[in-house]
Amino acid sequence: MPPSHSDIPIPTSISEEAQKVLAMGSLAPPVDWPHIEDRDGWRDLVRVQDESVLGILEGSLGGDDVAVTESTVDGVRVFVAVGQNAAIDGRRVYLDIHGGAWAFQGGEVCRLLAKSVARSVEVPVWSVDYRRPPDHPWPDPLDDCLAVYRSLLTGRAPGEIAVGGTSAGGNIAAAMILKARDVGLPLPGAAVLNTPATDLTGSGDSWRANAGLDNILTGTEKAAMLLYAGGHDLADPLVSPVFGDFFKGFPPTILTTGTRDLLLSDTVRMHRALRRAGVEADLHVWEAAGHGLFLGLAPEDAERAREIQRFLDAHWSRPPA
Repeated sequence: MPPSHSDIPIPTSISEEAQKVLAMGSLAPPVDWPHIEDRDGWRDLVRVQDESVLGILEGSLGGDDVAVTESTVDGVRVFVAVGQNAAIDGRRVYLDIHGGAWAFQGGEVCRLLAKSVARSVEVPVWSVDYRRPPDHPWPDPLDDCLAVYRSLLTGRAPGEIAVGGTSAGGNIAAAMILKARDVGLPLPGAAVLNTPATDLTGSGDSWRANAGLDNILTGTEKAAMLLYAGGHDLADPLVSPVFGDFFKGFPPTILTTGTRDLLLSDTVRMHRALRRAGVEADLHVWEAAGHGLFLGLAPEDAERAREIQRFLDAHWSRPPA
């Protein structure tokens, strides 16, 4: 049996707020995934999951300190979120790709997540409400994000754009940059990959070593990976970007994770792949943090936001090498 939260003491090496989050135990029950061919079952699951998450986030992320407008870019819905401290110069922008196991957290959840990201970066945020499985598996979500990135390049230098994503969003962000490069588009000024799912083959060590310890990813995500891939080769770099050829180019990248994160290996291996290719890449690993860090409730969360902003400030307008 894998270890559980009750088997591993809560460390005193983290903040009191972070300790309280860990004391809550598992924050998300394991998902009862439908059969891969049961599209109605998947649609029902997406609806139930998104309604539940929306109810949780509305109270904490609603607020009126961030203005959000909705637009359509090449047929793709985008939420543009502008925080009170955003430097609105009409050019610098953060392209955000939301997580949620590829199938979840679209629509109104995406709108709220855009607000959260806009509070943590000092520029307007374009959050892509990409098409999702089961009706739109790979490559539709990837192509939607690429279409928005291509649009942002109109009238902007590539160094004025940062691309970021969390979890499944980190997967799409990295794959989108690889595809943009391969079709001849210039690279963004920086990439932000928060606990990205970079290997859908699930070969990383932490998929087993941290099973039962992560307080967000509490079960296997294999069904969601297979649904997203839609029968495509899981080792294709545009599905599992850790297998990409980074010697051909990739922007400076900051990667964040935690020692209890189920995707710790995916993040660490992506960092090593970038560094082997000579790409500037910073890896930040937080003590005892799971997949969601500490839900935005601990000093560690604010520290991560500062590290990301510091990284972006150093790269906003630097043209890719």
